[in-house]
Amino acid sequence: MQKRRLGKSTLEVSAIGLGCMGMSFGYGPAGEKNAMIAVIRGAVERGVTFFDTAEVYGPFTNEDLVGEALAPFREYVAIATKFGFKIDPQTRQMAGLDSRPEHIKEVAEASLRRLRTDVIDLLYQHRVDPAVPIEDVAGAVKDLIQEGKVKHFGLSEAGVQTIRRAHAVQPVTALQSEYSLWWREPEAEVLPTLKQLGIGFVPFSPLGKGFLTGKIDESTTFDSTDFRGTVPRFTPEACKANRALVERIEDVARKRNVTPAQIALAWVLAQEPWIVPIPGTTKLHRLDENLAAASIELGEEDLREIAIATSQIEVHGDRYSEASQRLINR
Repeated sequence: MQKRRLGKSTLEVSAIGLGCMGMSFGYGPAGEKNAMIAVIRGAVERGVTFFDTAEVYGPFTNEDLVGEALAPFREYVAIATKFGFKIDPQTRQMAGLDSRPEHIKEVAEASLRRLRTDVIDLLYQHRVDPAVPIEDVAGAVKDLIQEGKVKHFGLSEAGVQTIRRAHAVQPVTALQSEYSLWWREPEAEVLPTLKQLGIGFVPFSPLGKGFLTGKIDESTTFDSTDFRGTVPRFTPEACKANRALVERIEDVARKRNVTPAQIALAWVLAQEPWIVPIPGTTKLHRLDENLAAASIELGEEDLREIAIATSQIEVHGDRYSEASQRLINR
């Protein structure tokens, strides 16, 4: 597995990481624990050194899972987790945002216990909290770094001014936001800012929450615990319209004798050498498919073909529900 450095930082990880959220939360019922541990450890065996989780995934259960799975390999891997939500300890339900410095430090201590480690490699603010100045957030993580409990600071779905303000207090190692062939908004302002500041980029949902694999269409139904059932982009009407984009990707994939998912991931990797996507999966054969994308080199002609094929296609539907959208790009 090739390695990539996140921006100008010292954090070097596998070119493709593993997003672990879907093993416990978000995409339907949680996976069986031992089976998910096998997938995570299978990723380590295949050269993956970058694993993504968060306290809110579950909540809490995903960090427990990742911590147990990676305990035997801790010195060889980097673990990223996140703070930023208020979680009711009794119901385990999210109850809004909370990035108060004292809460950040409480969450970090709890995450360290669940992850079975003495240091978090990359600690992200999960969503920007408008009630707390970003300088205070960056300062709290700076304290944790100075205490040796965290190595690197990250932001997720933050806007450019927030990124700049945070970076001035504590250098930001990476921004994690959605980015793929069907969500390219970061190209306008975010990616140029990251390049200027020397910050790495960690795209989540690089396969469009599964849509770019070609396995989802207007007839697909989602489990009640799968958040895609509430997303406008996944209504039957939107899925039918958005198939046009997948068909263009499938055309390119056939010419290269690879899968649409591999083309979608190779395209993300080709954008910048400091981009590290974190596709998620609960299946080893899909893990193998995703990781093989790291060896697909898309040249200028390939990228031009993809650009031409996709440029005239309008993606239908918002990427989140209205409530979720309000938490983004502050």
